[in-house]
Amino acid sequence: MMDEIQEELVTKIQELLTNKDYMALRSTMMELQAADIAVLLGEFPEDDIPILFRLLPKETAAECFAYFETEVQETLINEFSDRELWNVIEGLFVDDMVDIIEEMPANVVKRIIKNTPYEKREEVNMILRYPKNSAGTIMTTEFVELKAWMTREQVYRNIRESGVEKETVYDCYVTDASRHLIGVISVKDLIMSDDEDAVVDDLMETEVIAANVLEDRESVVATMKKYGFVALPVTDGENRLVGIVTSDDALTVIEDESTEDIEIMAAITPSEKTYFKTTVFETWKMRIPWLLFLMISSVFTSKILQYFEGQLTANGALIAFMPMLMGTAGNAGGQVSVTIIRSLSIGEVRMSDILKIVWKEFRVSILCGITLAVVNFLKMLAVDNVTIGVALTVSLTISLTVVVAKFIGGILPVIAKRIGFDPAVMASPFITTICDAVSLLLYFRVASIILGI
Repeated sequence: MMDEIQEELVTKIQELLTNKDYMALRSTMMELQAADIAVLLGEFPEDDIPILFRLLPKETAAECFAYFETEVQETLINEFSDRELWNVIEGLFVDDMVDIIEEMPANVVKRIIKNTPYEKREEVNMILRYPKNSAGTIMTTEFVELKAWMTREQVYRNIRESGVEKETVYDCYVTDASRHLIGVISVKDLIMSDDEDAVVDDLMETEVIAANVLEDRESVVATMKKYGFVALPVTDGENRLVGIVTSDDALTVIEDESTEDIEIMAAITPSEKTYFKTTVFETWKMRIPWLLFLMISSVFTSKILQYFEGQLTANGALIAFMPMLMGTAGNAGGQVSVTIIRSLSIGEVRMSDILKIVWKEFRVSILCGITLAVVNFLKMLAVDNVTIGVALTVSLTISLTVVVAKFIGGILPVIAKRIGFDPAVMASPFITTICDAVSLLLYFRVASIILGI
């Protein structure tokens, strides 16, 4: 439904643009939210975007600019005069501006910095100096700052005068003369208070939960989720307030980290570009290292088959069930690894829980293994027309394979996190390669015991 509405709007705007009815164009776009305008303008050719963008009011244009794809932003910057670029930058929040600078080529960044007000330039440079993926890189320096001695009327005046330029006014942060964070107060608390003579010191919460500027951004988001914060203050090593992380920044982090985990779990090197913005050559570079690694890893499987070639020759029926065993092993290990990786990422499971994981997965694997073995045994006798010995060999191998595969899938992500790797590395492709080799070793060992080959 939304796609149909968007198509109708694009057609309507295209007609108005062709007829040069700029008043109607401006009126049509102003009925939309800034984020929707950005999506809509992205549907137009590059030559039309600057024309449409210039029809927007200054405040809307700046807000809309932050939502554009990097390519559209670069196109507009190249089209802007210095005055137009100054106006857009002046209306951007600092954290949005940092995101834009990080994505732009050097020549564009140079022009952006040149046309940035001095105070904002200092704030941008400060954020850019923080380590990658730290709280400092996702925070904004635009927040409402209060003093403990302020009355309610002084607070309201402060918010009215400066709040328009801040990302949020719901939570206000109280600092001392040296900018040390000493409290937090919400506008709701101020409004709901019955004490007309109360000052900020009487109403503020002094037990403030804050993040350190060097703290990992995932940890910051976890804290915000745990306490249900709309914003989280960020302090330096001396507890001086330097910024806040807002909910929109947290959502961006969640999306980025989820995308990265999914790509790693699919054996793809993570990329910051979207699918269609990534060239064929870039996609090849992202995928080929893992494919080469997994292909080379399969050498172990080949060596196992070569070593037990005599047993396969002695009983050719065993060959037919190898794909099923390897597939079951990979599936069993993959189920556990994905579950544990997710639990580690959201804090449900800690590295110290490894013994609990092993004990739980052992019990689950016993139940799964027995179920699969019984069903497979009956199926082989009824459908596959094999001897009881072969059916017993395959079924027993399945049960053992499931136990071992779930053990491997459960502990490897925890071990990876323990030694400093992303647990997502130990996802299905990697687990499957290991479990394939293990299932074959178990298969031939069981076959030698039961069938005597």
